[in-house]
Amino acid sequence: MTTIYDFTVKRANGSVTSLDEYRGKVMLIVNTASKCGFTPQFEELQGLYEEYKEEGLVVLGFPCDQFMNQEFDNQDDIMEFCQVNYGVSFPMFAKVDVKGKEAHPLFTFLTREKKGVLLSNIKWNFTKFLVGKNGEVFDRYSPQTNPRKIEDDIKKLLHAE
Repeated sequence: MTTIYDFTVKRANGSVTSLDEYRGKVMLIVNTASKCGFTPQFEELQGLYEEYKEEGLVVLGFPCDQFMNQEFDNQDDIMEFCQVNYGVSFPMFAKVDVKGKEAHPLFTFLTREKKGVLLSNIKWNFTKFLVGKNGEVFDRYSPQTNPRKIEDDIKKLLHAE
């Protein structure tokens, strides 16, 4: 059976890592974009990361350019934008597709585990998936959901045994 820990992902610097690195942590996985109306959510995502990282939360950002070309072409430009404008220090990864034939297997898995309201496909930037310390996908949140509205679920998972 496939688990979240079976996936490898490419970091922004090009190196490859396994999500097994985050075993035992609560993961908030987000497909991001630098030029989207929801881009200010980076601020809340960073705030949650800073507040709860010592308790075991990790936010994982995956830039995506599938929705109205709202992401930079160059990975360095993406990273600079996130760090300069929002102080992002949580792990950011290489740009990926989150839907369609070229979708990264991680996002195929996530959307299979937690379908959206009408479709399983991700419909827009800043769709969020919350994964418990046990590796199970706890819930999926729409792009419109402010990350701070997920805080109670994060705390619940952080304090779960």
